[in-house]
Amino acid sequence: MKKFLAILLVITAVACKKQIALKPIVALNSYLVVDGSINVGDSSIIALSHTVNIAGKARSNPEVNATVTIESSGGSSYPLVSKNNGNYVSAALNLSVTQNYRLKIVTGDGKQYASDFVPVKNSPAIDSLGYAVKTEGLQINVNTHDAANNTHYYRWDYVDTYQVRSQYESKLIVVNGDTSAFRTAEQQIYNCWLNDTSGTINLGSSAKLAKDVISNQAIALILPTSEKLRIGISILVKQHALTSDAFNYFDLLQKNSDQVGGVFDAQPSELTGNIHCLTNPAEPVIGYITAGAVAKARLFVDNENLPGTWLPDLSYYDGCSLITELYDYVPPMSGIVEHQVREYVYTGIETPVDTVLNPKLGVISARPRCVDCTLRGTSKKPSFWK
Repeated sequence: MKKFLAILLVITAVACKKQIALKPIVALNSYLVVDGSINVGDSSIIALSHTVNIAGKARSNPEVNATVTIESSGGSSYPLVSKNNGNYVSAALNLSVTQNYRLKIVTGDGKQYASDFVPVKNSPAIDSLGYAVKTEGLQINVNTHDAANNTHYYRWDYVDTYQVRSQYESKLIVVNGDTSAFRTAEQQIYNCWLNDTSGTINLGSSAKLAKDVISNQAIALILPTSEKLRIGISILVKQHALTSDAFNYFDLLQKNSDQVGGVFDAQPSELTGNIHCLTNPAEPVIGYITAGAVAKARLFVDNENLPGTWLPDLSYYDGCSLITELYDYVPPMSGIVEHQVREYVYTGIETPVDTVLNPKLGVISARPRCVDCTLRGTSKKPSFWK
């Protein structure tokens, strides 16, 4: 049996979705992956990367040196700015619904790519978001409809924000590397907020229904043991209206992602998108560009409304313990003074938590990951947080 070196397709968009693994391509090439959409009335975010060798160490390969523009059928051009991580962002654009638009890309090695011109297809509003407690976890549902009966094909992605809490609350902060003081409320590192993005392709269609209505469409499932549910979670859902061609592309992409490794699965080479390499027309390009206004809605779920039997996996804090460090410590039989606070706390090896019974003796500390939640997220409470 022949052995093939597989290429793992990875779609990476920091602001849009997690990595989505596709069935390996039997090839050695590094193909361009384009993820994102042209957003009417808001900024557009396009993520560029290249396929990577599944046998290699690299898990992602962002394209950071490209020139990216949005072009209209009327001849206008709108540049996107590189964020140096593979993401390219435009200013908020009030694009005309009467024109078609495409994406133009010149990569760092000089290759030129362009999408087909696509029509503007605006999403109707999201009617409501809801959730359901299932045996397998917390299910997030979306409801929407188009009274004009013109949409029929939908795609959703989301960003969830959740609160985490350190194992220990630090009351002290190191000042100038040689002393400690009590933390102010603004300096707290006990409560933080993290963001995560949807890692699946979520599609819905009303094409076979009498009315253009989507009811209780499941778009996310959060496991009962997820730390996201420990305190509370806020989910921002974005709804995209698709053409039938775009829906068929993402539907095949979804099936390919769900069935990685099957002998009879659809091959990525069959994923015919609407982006082409102008420099080499035979070169595959992974991605499909759409254009339109995106509908958004937010849902907050408090832990108090979830089953008390759902316990979060807090293995991140495994091995955490409190340590007492003294300013001056003389080990038995040694006679040599050890300055434990200066050696372990002031250097950042440990993070101070509190003073010992006598503040002049020393401090109680722990490893930074057990105390400092800013190692994982931001301590600034989001404006939308309830």
